[in-house]
Amino acid sequence: MKGIILAGGTGSRLYPITRSISKQILPVYDKPMIYYPLSVLMLAGIREILIISTERDIGAFRDLLGDGRWLGLELSYRVQSAPRGIAEAFIIGEDFIGGESVCLILGDNIFYGGGISIGVKEAAQLKDGAVIFGYYTPNPEGLGVVEFDEEHNVVSIEEKPEHPKSNYVVPGLYFYDNDVVSIAKSVRPSQRGELEITSVNNEYLRRGKLKVKLFGRGLAWLDTGTHENLLAAANFVQIVQSRQGLYISCVEEIAYRMGYITADDLMKLAQPMLKTDYGQYLKRVAVGEI
Repeated sequence: MKGIILAGGTGSRLYPITRSISKQILPVYDKPMIYYPLSVLMLAGIREILIISTERDIGAFRDLLGDGRWLGLELSYRVQSAPRGIAEAFIIGEDFIGGESVCLILGDNIFYGGGISIGVKEAAQLKDGAVIFGYYTPNPEGLGVVEFDEEHNVVSIEEKPEHPKSNYVVPGLYFYDNDVVSIAKSVRPSQRGELEITSVNNEYLRRGKLKVKLFGRGLAWLDTGTHENLLAAANFVQIVQSRQGLYISCVEEIAYRMGYITADDLMKLAQPMLKTDYGQYLKRVAVGEI
């Protein structure tokens, strides 16, 4: 399976701080926002990853992450010239996807919890159909709501329904078989002029091939869409890391734990950052103290 991080958009809800920089480059406490979705793909065992962003911002991601070899990954980059919808990612990435299945994660989605690793690893074994995730919320009205049966087959998906049929909403993490490319190509623009990911999911639903995995208690899905939410996400990460002494979405540590890089490689990555708590943490991981 291959992975795509969609890190485009204008970030207008975060103006003026995103007037000259991508939202997904902004720090969420001690690391760039894109580290968080990147870590999810890594935990799923996905090593070939395409990053899609705007013409203005793509260079910043390339400068930050390079070719990915320092993490044992293979990173590619493509431009989305205008925000024409999430589903366009599969059209832009058609050559990258090739004949493989693919996971798409939105670049501003932050997940934390013990069950995330198991859930995405299982979803990454997908060979046929599609898997989306369901996240419980007491106020689902403003998001995409998923209804499902006892076997977790999706019954319906509704965008911002007035009367939700469940309390589970769909976060920006999707797993698809290779049919997603042709499905995305057949999607007609919505009234907003965008290729909606809901249209892709509804086609899999029509085929009877859409499953939902539920995120359990203790798993947090953090919003970063406003100044207040961005600050709250940073505070959440700071509190958990200071209490546990373990870091959230530390991509260098994950690369080491997954066997993509060695302890010596990790120590070399830590060296330029030893004046920071982040670098000291990597050093402790490399020498086996953590």
